[in-house]
Amino acid sequence: MKRIAVWAFYGVGAIAIAYLALYAYAVFTGRDLQPGDPIHIFRKPDAPSYSALSRSLRA
Repeated sequence: MKRIAVWAFYGVGAIAIAYLALYAYAVFTGRDLQPGDPIHIFRKPDAPSYSALSRSLRA
């Protein structure tokens, strides 16, 4: 039982280190955000407009 607890502890530690490594990668490779910068959301031009659908259902 002690051996399973030790391996579980190592597993949790490995997951934590992997998470910190991914966070550091995202911080150092991501672009800096400045207050007031527009957020660019890209979508297909032929995508349906769901807001128009909800307006028609309200009437």
